[in-house]
Amino acid sequence: MKLSKVDAVCVGVGWTGGILAAELTKAGMSVVGLERGGPRGRENFQHGHDELRYSVDKELAQDTSVETWTLRHSLGERALPLRRVGSFAPGSGIGGSGVSWSGQTWRFTPRDFEIRSRTVRRYGERAIPADMSIQDWGITYDELEPYYDRFEYMAGIAGKAGNIRGRKVPGGNPFEGPRARDYPVPRLIETYAGSVLRKAADDLGYSPFPGPAAALSKRYTNPAGITRESCTYCGFTGHFGCRVGAKSDPTVTVIPEAMRTGRFELRTNATVVEILHDGTHATGVRYYDAAGRLREQPADLVLLTAFTLNNCRLLLLSGMGTPYDPTTGAGVIGKNYTYQVDGAGGAAYFRDKDFKPYMTACGSTVAFDDLNGDNFDHTGLGFLGGGLVKYTTPTLPIGDVGVPPGTPTWGAEWKQAIRQYYPHLLIVGAQGESPAYRDHFLDLDPTYRDANGLPLLRITFDWRRNEREMVRFLGTKLKELVDAMGADFAMSVGELSDHYDGARYQSTHNCGGVIMGADPRDSAVNNYLQMWDYPNVFVVGASAFPQNPGYNPTGTVCALAYRAADGIVNKYRTKPGPLV
Repeated sequence: MKLSKVDAVCVGVGWTGGILAAELTKAGMSVVGLERGGPRGRENFQHGHDELRYSVDKELAQDTSVETWTLRHSLGERALPLRRVGSFAPGSGIGGSGVSWSGQTWRFTPRDFEIRSRTVRRYGERAIPADMSIQDWGITYDELEPYYDRFEYMAGIAGKAGNIRGRKVPGGNPFEGPRARDYPVPRLIETYAGSVLRKAADDLGYSPFPGPAAALSKRYTNPAGITRESCTYCGFTGHFGCRVGAKSDPTVTVIPEAMRTGRFELRTNATVVEILHDGTHATGVRYYDAAGRLREQPADLVLLTAFTLNNCRLLLLSGMGTPYDPTTGAGVIGKNYTYQVDGAGGAAYFRDKDFKPYMTACGSTVAFDDLNGDNFDHTGLGFLGGGLVKYTTPTLPIGDVGVPPGTPTWGAEWKQAIRQYYPHLLIVGAQGESPAYRDHFLDLDPTYRDANGLPLLRITFDWRRNEREMVRFLGTKLKELVDAMGADFAMSVGELSDHYDGARYQSTHNCGGVIMGADPRDSAVNNYLQMWDYPNVFVVGASAFPQNPGYNPTGTVCALAYRAADGIVNKYRTKPGPLV
């Protein structure tokens, strides 16, 4: 069935789909949002502190029995399906991963957007490994800063600025890029764990600061007039929805803003399987509705606003853009898949410190950036990059109960151990950046298919020498930190596993595949996230990242979404065609 044409169709309704829907409908455009998951909102989480349901079974994540991904570590290896949600957990349902995220909301630094040119300028071309394919983004921090600001004030991000218009502010992050103004909401209450890390970091000469968080420290009304209440510090953060609406998510911010215009139609349980096009322009999308009927939605603009991996897969399934070939380096769709590098750090036990881990807020942490990116001299170290150092408290009453290696996994001794260790454990780690490599990419799997008979997306990815050396370096620094904190013992790792592990949850920070840049020869979209070869298609999300810095991606994803919306409303709408 062919439906009535609209101005724009959004494929996926999370943060990016919600932002674009709100901005376009406020400008008078008609938008249809197609979300393959079901409806949900704050009312669904009034009794939502169910660890088995949300943290273990990942109810808010994509259903891998219907569609999953395959993984291999090298070109010569056969990829196999990830049968369960493991290393990452893309959201499904209204709000997407924006409902279940942990709320840490970072801005990338000026260096991150110009990583290749700045690395060459400081260390020379030879410092970049031959197989590393890092590249500049085609946009600068200063160009994106107004959109960071817009997102932070819409969402109500709590934090403490460290650099306002070039003036360093005590107590904030001295390494951050200049911002126009402070955060809209004051920092969250610092936990006892945060104060312990802060003192040790100060003693070691680092610059600790409160991590910016998408949880309200007080009642807040955003520029759209939407009022939300403050956080209750319940401890149920990542993988859970928020029952009071204090965690910033699309269902309590941008989606209501779009709905009240009367020009946004939201369709749930709608699985898009193809973008329709004539080779130069998209004409709409084809999708299965909730009853399994095939529908065609014509639109003047097609906005891919799904999760990173799904944006890339849909382009490959639709035959749009040239698929990336790692052997020749030709093509752009699927190029530069990256993730996040974990492995430096671990649990530390403090016999005399009760951290009360069950009381914390989404995104709450104390962190420092001294070892992140290029904030320290890498000369002679044998690697590029670094990581954001921060702590997390093991809050959940079952899955986060940690005990030392060698402790029995059941019985009286295990019960005694969890009582002993739970209040006194802290996780101290470094979230490392993930550089791009020539043979880390996404393509369609030749063997495995989804429930609709379509090829699954294949991920080719593994750890490299650069990341191993980076993690070893960070591991030594974290050992010094936990010793300074007074830990009785620490399970600091400082080593990556033999291969990237797709079964163990690490983060949902998948990036790349439809990367942005200044040249259509090495990027799929321009700095408005508009496809070079299909000007009425915008691909919005972390799929645009040419590589991933040592931060959570959501703040940058949403800033780029606001910039894309600005380009559509104020440029493309009046003069359709390439914006760059």
